[in-house]
Amino acid sequence: MAQTFDFIIVGAGSAGCVLADRLTANGRHKVLLIEAGGTDRRFWIKIPVGYGFTFSDPAVNWRYSAAADPGLNGRAAYWPRGKVLGGSSSINAMAYVRGLPHDFDDWEAAGAAGWGWAAVRRSYEALESHDECHEGARRLRGAGPVRVTDLSARMHPFARNFLAAGHEMGWPVLPDMNASADAGANTLPSEGIGFVRSTVKDGRRWSSADAFLRPAMKRGNLTVVSGALVEKVLTAGGRATGVAYRVKGRQKQATAAREVILSAGAVNSPQLLQLSGIGPAGLLQRHGIKVAQDLPQVGQGLQDHLAVSHFFWANTATLNNRLGSFAGQMKAGLQYMLTRKGPLSVPVNQCSGFVRTKGAALPDVQVYCNPASYSTRPNGKPQIDRDNGFLLCVQPSRPTSRGQINIQSADPAQAPLIEPNSLSTDADKATAVRASRLLQALAAIPAITRVTRERRAPDIIGMDDSTLLENFRERSGSVFHASCTCRMGNDAADSVLDARLRVHGVAGLRVIDASAFPNVTSGNTNAPTMMLAARGADLVLEDNENRPLAAE
Repeated sequence: MAQTFDFIIVGAGSAGCVLADRLTANGRHKVLLIEAGGTDRRFWIKIPVGYGFTFSDPAVNWRYSAAADPGLNGRAAYWPRGKVLGGSSSINAMAYVRGLPHDFDDWEAAGAAGWGWAAVRRSYEALESHDECHEGARRLRGAGPVRVTDLSARMHPFARNFLAAGHEMGWPVLPDMNASADAGANTLPSEGIGFVRSTVKDGRRWSSADAFLRPAMKRGNLTVVSGALVEKVLTAGGRATGVAYRVKGRQKQATAAREVILSAGAVNSPQLLQLSGIGPAGLLQRHGIKVAQDLPQVGQGLQDHLAVSHFFWANTATLNNRLGSFAGQMKAGLQYMLTRKGPLSVPVNQCSGFVRTKGAALPDVQVYCNPASYSTRPNGKPQIDRDNGFLLCVQPSRPTSRGQINIQSADPAQAPLIEPNSLSTDADKATAVRASRLLQALAAIPAITRVTRERRAPDIIGMDDSTLLENFRERSGSVFHASCTCRMGNDAADSVLDARLRVHGVAGLRVIDASAFPNVTSGNTNAPTMMLAARGADLVLEDNENRPLAAE
């Protein structure tokens, strides 16, 4: 017999953990949280530099691959996604970036009423507590559960060359790229470069599971089932009634007295809707799935960020000097075990910022600068170079191309077909060229040339526009910010969800994760996903305030 809960949440990732905490906090609601992965209590998850090792680990990672992408010269990109408590917040690079104010004003313009910058900014401030270095002393600002840490004092000394280069480029050097995100009448929001703020606490990764799920698991009204694959949402009479799932080879069902909430991410949430008969009718019928709700936009609208990186040999010590040898790695490991400090306590992504390409009215690219050079072995494990090197990278922030994610069969265990449709608009091709021109200029600025021993092939200096575009097609890759596949909007013709994150035409069913974004935010997506989940939880509680409880 199926157990009954008030709310069933599918996915214990960046969003699902927030929901589990918020929906159980008042003690009144019985909540079931179902996660396909297992425990996040793993060494390479908790150590900040360890995401290089979880990047391809099937124990914690779905390890998806996209289809051959015509815009990227037919290359098929690797798409890691978290399959573990904490989801992708347990395997990401820990960068905490809110996004730019106009990102959220554009959400509102797309039909997501109430999601403009003024509203979401308040939600961010309630979520965050900032561990800051101020005049040599640490201080904590804010009281939210998400710990955002200033690691500038631990950054490799080489990283300060990037700030000097930014200054020479005419970019503001920001103490905090989030704190300055204000759309004042005479200012450009968040333009500039600085040290990345990270979701790290006391030298360890601080994931959504750490911030939200662990406190919630102490409450008797939360049930967490891990290692369980949800196979479909159950519906009857136009309403979601529960879920069917498989755990340890056994099929089970659970009933939702109030709502089913999908927080399985931008790949798995649309897949699960389609498996449940909610999606494009033609697609579902081809795979023998009974149509519960013809919703053509499910899986459509996919957006992601592409970035192109260039590596350089340095004439002075970089992080490679510390981690490029076995002896150096052992020394760093010992330092971390004893003190939780040293190079293993800081993510490799150390400097970043939003800047404008030539002619842009607002910041339209994100720059990344890392004081290390590295490669990926055939088994997916990172290989840091022995010689000193560094990386310069640029990412167009607001692509206009949209792809899609669709099931390939009615088998829940088969990965869906991911078609990014990269660089399919003239606007995106033009931005890729302008972004590459900006990277050329950065590589040639004196602060960078002074520390460059050699530009590694392919040398971006001297490329013309056509060569820059071809270089971007051939070498750019996803930075793993998949979103928008169940986006909010005006109605079923242009979206999957309304502005309260409810699935059009299906009562008692919401999607609350990055798939709900109307368009991808300008930067890293973990912070906006947690923000969206916190606001989504408020909407769920408001809409269920006067409904009877499962136990009643």
